[in-house]
Amino acid sequence: MKEKLIYDPCVYEVADLFLGTEIDNPTIETSVHAIIKAIGEDPERDGLLRTPERVAKAYGELLAGYRTDPAELVNEALFEVDYQETVIVRDIEFYSLCEHHMLPFIGRAHVAYIPKGRVIGLSKIPRIVDMFSRRLQVQERLTRQIADFLNELLHPEGVAVVVEALHLCSMIRGVRKHDARMTTSTMLGTFKEDQATRMEFLDNISRSAEPLHF
Repeated sequence: MKEKLIYDPCVYEVADLFLGTEIDNPTIETSVHAIIKAIGEDPERDGLLRTPERVAKAYGELLAGYRTDPAELVNEALFEVDYQETVIVRDIEFYSLCEHHMLPFIGRAHVAYIPKGRVIGLSKIPRIVDMFSRRLQVQERLTRQIADFLNELLHPEGVAVVVEALHLCSMIRGVRKHDARMTTSTMLGTFKEDQATRMEFLDNISRSAEPLHF
């Protein structure tokens, strides 16, 4: 089977990124210092002295998706391949920050597509999940962004994404339900229109699924 490398930069517009905008560490550090003081702690004591710096550094990593260039991420790993069966990458671990409380939610994503002459390198699908999860997010938007990006990138017969996650904002505050988890899905093309194709995907990802846990 002959494979041909293909590259089309126009498809990356769906990523809706803030490329070129660097994280403002000094402002984050000043804000964290003020928060520590506002809750009644001493930001100058030994244990907290470098906390603002550490938090700014952590946010740079946790929110790196805003500054991920999709062209560099895909890195031309698109190929013309004669294959029309379902491609599934399941149990992709991810972490994100809830945009309402800036508390973590973690889980896994299951991604499938049916090629129409174009496939993507296997390692790129988890990287796409990371690109969208490492932002201030809601799970519903995250699920849709992954699906839309792959759909625009590959123009396949169909795309399916299921995301399941545990949200710290509902586990340690509010309703405080430790075992409550959220599942969201986006089905495009054949996966939306054909019940048998959709059920085949859902049956596949339900096999031997390990429980989510923090």
